[in-house]
Amino acid sequence: MTIMSSTSLSSGLDSVTNKSYLLHFLQLLSTCMAFFLVTRESTWSVDISNWSMFVWCFCFAVTLLTLIAELCGLQDKLHFSWDRFLITSACYCALFCLSAAIIYPIIHLQIFPDGSPRHHVIAATAFSCIASVAYAVEVVWTCARTGEPSCSLLGLLKRLEIFVACVIFAFLSNTYPSERQPALVWCVAVYCICFILGAVAMLRHRCDCDESLPYSCLGFGQSVLAVLLYTTALVLWPLYQFNGDFGGQPQRSNELSCIDELTSYLCVWDQRLVVAILTAVNLLIYVADLVILTVVSDRGSTQGLRIPSSY
Repeated sequence: MTIMSSTSLSSGLDSVTNKSYLLHFLQLLSTCMAFFLVTRESTWSVDISNWSMFVWCFCFAVTLLTLIAELCGLQDKLHFSWDRFLITSACYCALFCLSAAIIYPIIHLQIFPDGSPRHHVIAATAFSCIASVAYAVEVVWTCARTGEPSCSLLGLLKRLEIFVACVIFAFLSNTYPSERQPALVWCVAVYCICFILGAVAMLRHRCDCDESLPYSCLGFGQSVLAVLLYTTALVLWPLYQFNGDFGGQPQRSNELSCIDELTSYLCVWDQRLVVAILTAVNLLIYVADLVILTVVSDRGSTQGLRIPSSY
């Protein structure tokens, strides 16, 4: 009886391990192919595509290190929950690859005519979508298998805040303000401060920001500070970018970078607009985060905010 139980347990562990390896190999293959297709036909010609290249390289590197750690059995020697790390990293990689699958074709399909480069753009986009799905499957599968509290609504909001900030940084590549525009420099500082505080909070709670953070005055104060800072950015960024009285450019047609045919679809003016929209989106996420923290602190529990393990 004991031998049969041990055999059954070993078979179950092997099944879980094999599924994990298959997902990691699919993630490595899809991100590597997306990067390879872009560099092979020189379809990396716009500054904003730096984000897509960074995403594929970053996700490939993280997945490769994860796979090596699992093959060598190093996860048992680490001083944090390996399952929570898998959920966090896969969640970010899924969002990153999805953003690359949206941003990259929007820019490059408008630039390249029918032919081999255009086909490579489509193929790279498809592989980025496959990678995003593979990472999302890993998140859902790991959550369902372990029932980790990292799958709560509050935890997902924390991850989403950092993700939106990363996308904002990508669009700031061509719109970084000069020192003569202190209000816009302040906005960039706001994005950096909130991103750093969020990343430190995630690391401090070992990728589990759902149990201890709601009861922490420091965590609550961080959310209040983020809401206040993003509110100032939401006011100042559009005011100084699109209001002529403050040195902004209200008309897209008057922006020099939008006249160039190669950047007419997503020029600098468009990127400034995207930053303004994403600022509003992240502010809403921080407000929702603050509301949830307030409700949770009143109830004294996070049980009502967890996503079922079947999610």
